[in-house]
Amino acid sequence: MHRRDFLQSMAVAAASLEALAGSPVADSGLIALAKESQRTSLDPVSTDGYTLVCEFKRRSLLWKVYEDLRTRDGSIIFVSSTGETRELTKSAELSMAEGTPYLGLTLKEVSLAPADLLADHLLGERALNDGDPDPEAVKSVAAPIASADKNPRNWTTFVGTKEAYDVTPVYRSGSTRTYHPVQYAPELHEALQEQKVYDGLVGGWRPAVRKVISSSDRVYWEVVVFGDVGASRAKYIVHTWHRTARIEDGKVTKVAYGQSYPAFPPARNDPRPEEFYSALLDFAEYWDQQLQEISLATLPDRTWVDLTKHAFAKELMTRPGGTYPKYGAVDRDYGGSEYDAFQDIFTSAIYTNMEWGRLETAKLYIDNYFTELVDSTGMIDMRGPETAQFGMTLSLLARYFNYSRDTSLLLKHRSKIEATAKLLADMHDESLSLPQDHPAYGLIRGWSESDSCLMENPSLYWQPYYANSAFAARGFNDIAKTWTELGRKQAATAMEKLAADWSKRSQTLSRRTVESIEKNIQRDKTPPYIGLFPGTTLSFRESLQTEKPSPQQWPHRAYAELLQADVLPANLANLVIDCMRAYGATTIGVVANVGGVHEDGREILGFISYGYAQMLLRLDRIEEFLLFLYAHRYHVHTRGSWTAGEVTGITGDSALYCIPAQQTIPLITRWMLVLEDSDEDRLHLAKGVPRQWVASGKRISIERAPTRWGRVSFTLQTKLETGTVVGQVEFAGANPPAELNFKLRLPPERKLGSVTVNGHSTKLAGPHGDTVIIKTGGERKFEIVGNRV
Repeated sequence: MHRRDFLQSMAVAAASLEALAGSPVADSGLIALAKESQRTSLDPVSTDGYTLVCEFKRRSLLWKVYEDLRTRDGSIIFVSSTGETRELTKSAELSMAEGTPYLGLTLKEVSLAPADLLADHLLGERALNDGDPDPEAVKSVAAPIASADKNPRNWTTFVGTKEAYDVTPVYRSGSTRTYHPVQYAPELHEALQEQKVYDGLVGGWRPAVRKVISSSDRVYWEVVVFGDVGASRAKYIVHTWHRTARIEDGKVTKVAYGQSYPAFPPARNDPRPEEFYSALLDFAEYWDQQLQEISLATLPDRTWVDLTKHAFAKELMTRPGGTYPKYGAVDRDYGGSEYDAFQDIFTSAIYTNMEWGRLETAKLYIDNYFTELVDSTGMIDMRGPETAQFGMTLSLLARYFNYSRDTSLLLKHRSKIEATAKLLADMHDESLSLPQDHPAYGLIRGWSESDSCLMENPSLYWQPYYANSAFAARGFNDIAKTWTELGRKQAATAMEKLAADWSKRSQTLSRRTVESIEKNIQRDKTPPYIGLFPGTTLSFRESLQTEKPSPQQWPHRAYAELLQADVLPANLANLVIDCMRAYGATTIGVVANVGGVHEDGREILGFISYGYAQMLLRLDRIEEFLLFLYAHRYHVHTRGSWTAGEVTGITGDSALYCIPAQQTIPLITRWMLVLEDSDEDRLHLAKGVPRQWVASGKRISIERAPTRWGRVSFTLQTKLETGTVVGQVEFAGANPPAELNFKLRLPPERKLGSVTVNGHSTKLAGPHGDTVIIKTGGERKFEIVGNRV
């Protein structure tokens, strides 16, 4: 499908969706995308100063390809004979260590200290003048992932397609396992040893890998690799396209093109440039169509939008056929079948896709999971279930219904969903049979971490972790509301009775969790210490050092899930976070992968940890939230190629990719912009936006983000000439929330003198006096105007 056909198809889609306004399908975001495609794809793009690199005929159109070789990161522009244009931008980040890490501290100091010393410095004297962390300081605080790894056999990222059942790893040199650029450019071998290596992408967020091996901005090698979206002969083989070029002073002095394999003439010859660029245009259009559901966002720093979209591309490549779950890629760990039903794959996937409006994709994942990987008892087809994740599953299924209003999927899997709830209810009943003075009375006992089942004595980890009960409470609460509504629609009294029981259990579990935590706070420590479960007298670090084995293994998961369940009052939630930072459960402000204490490094937890970030945002600890955001980007992802590791260190070692880690940035970027209150009839907008973004004068917006009140769109922008801050909010649903909180995070020196909402004066409120609190009264459109003093 060439570009005009693509646009015509999108226009048809938009017209059809507008005709279906109000239906679940109409909420997919296709209307916005179709209009956006029509609005931008025909805009003229100047090619002045660009180099014409190729011409080719594609179906009935003649295309010319121009490339900006004046700068290392110049764009590629396609121009058709009818005037249509397509620009593919390039990016490149230095993927090698530079400068002095650890902010002047020694690695030993950082590693052995219980407190997160790097976070303390980045939030203290190394912060910006406005109090927010400095992203450049966060970036340079430790070496990039894999920068200390000199083994050429270790891959750094991968390419593929949605349809393929595998991926192709890409190595530091830009090689794959079937194509080596060094065969065509032997000089690359020496360049890789002596010059700087930059990693990036071609096409913004699209998964076309770019390697730049550079002695200067004027002289460099560039290797481009991307998956062949037109190849579908064998579902386990990923075909690839390659371009290896040397650029000197704005001119290509050497270039070679490849397709999957080295030439074997006369049957297999190296491709012509025309074939490569035609395939690159196919690639760009293909990936646009894969992400057609996504809610559109605009941010002052475009890379955060690209990071978000790239995560979805990574997921589609990771999942065989684009649907079946896999934890990782390439390596047996974590690409093995023993991980396929891992709950974190499921919960992180549907959460992320739903938050960005990809409801049809979420529906496919839910249907696949409950059809193939959940049995009639609610048990998953995986070695070690994680107790809290059952509660999270119930909560996310309720979220799917709230966003989509789709009854058919939940009714299709009704028996298995009810079995999942019964599994938790039975565990709850067991706890209620204990004596009331037993520490675990009323608290659900079970494994917290899947790997518990592999330990020599798995029963040691069968504990009443607070997260088990907290997420069960959240899951019961949320699914009860959905089942009540479905029961009334279906005239199914059995569903309503179940919902009543679940609601009661939710209240009981929440109350008991809070009571137990308050009773077990170790107030003799500073700050007061909250353990993972009742009855513990040792901190998790003390337990890991003295108890072999320790029942407090994997405390990071138990804390992150406890926070994400959002059943604790604010004072306890704040105390949990303070404990984590003080006693060794964070690294550079991100949840740490807590293990044995050693002096040669500490680790970051790339996945699971988003629950901690969400609670920072809920508690208005915005500076800490932003530190998490920046640190996760720069120290959980490879630079430029944005491949996230499950667990990453601070010394530049390699990490194992896993898709739940990749989905953290999309989640917290969405929450930075749009965050629902868990229980109150309240929605937060722009809650976590950096102050510098608001002050920049650049547009901050998201279109048709799904919420339980329907789709919401908002924009926020400062007019630099007057200092006026203007926000626009519009709800597409019939029933907006009772309260809307719109945050205006300007730098402290840029105070607002007056604020109006729809022309009526109001006052800034909230913990930091920077929030416009709007009682909506059923209205669906709002204009917020803040004028400087």
